[in-house]
Amino acid sequence: MSTATTSTTTPPAIETRGLVKRFGGVHALQDVSVTFPRGEITALIGDNGAGKSTLIKTLAGLHVADEGVIEVDGTVVQVTSPRVARELGIETVYQDLGLVDDLTVAENLFLSREPIRSPLLGRLLDKGRMRVRAREMLDEMGAGHRIPVDGIVRWMSGGQRQAVAICRAVAWGASVVILDEPTAALGVNESAEVHQLVRRLREQGITVILISHNFEEIMSLADQVWVMRRGKAVAHRRIADTTGPELVGLLTGATVDDRGSVAAPPVSA
Repeated sequence: MSTATTSTTTPPAIETRGLVKRFGGVHALQDVSVTFPRGEITALIGDNGAGKSTLIKTLAGLHVADEGVIEVDGTVVQVTSPRVARELGIETVYQDLGLVDDLTVAENLFLSREPIRSPLLGRLLDKGRMRVRAREMLDEMGAGHRIPVDGIVRWMSGGQRQAVAICRAVAWGASVVILDEPTAALGVNESAEVHQLVRRLREQGITVILISHNFEEIMSLADQVWVMRRGKAVAHRRIADTTGPELVGLLTGATVDDRGSVAAPPVSA
């Protein structure tokens, strides 16, 4: 397995060593050792069942690894719950986005963090403060011009909803954002808007872990890519040093050596 080159002075945002996760007799993760450099976009690719979802859910605290080590900023940590992951600065935007359709954009951004106007007034929500800060959050991500803070999320487009979810993920100090198929089912224009948001995250120094099946998206957005197959991280490439066809070969099981020749995968007995 290829390994990423990391700085000797600055630890990666996240590093895993020998992660193992079993579900009964199924080995969902097998000795997974990967690195996610600080402030970069790292893509995870692989067919269904390759282990991508299990890996990100382990980093997000939904699963607990049976074996192995997770380091965050060079420190070994135990990610035992989503709350612990958030305390470590890891936020995840899943495909369902986790938004409340009948609330406004501002209310979704402040969900479970609502500012209170005054305890003497019966803990009334400070909606004016929420709207002002929500507008600032959207503006900081370059999305304020197309998302009304008082708009009901139910009536928003897929791209707008994705933008709200991403803004909420980073609004409270996250240093790592995991995006699970952020442009799935979006049109070309909406996907381009989401891509701008992802690039903005990188510009702000936030580490992005991107799950995607869209090779054009990966080649245009990512700095590096890890290829997963059958629960293992089987290859690592810097995007500048690879091509779409090579990644397809690595994903499907064909192997591409340093000279660019392609060999068929071994036949299972």
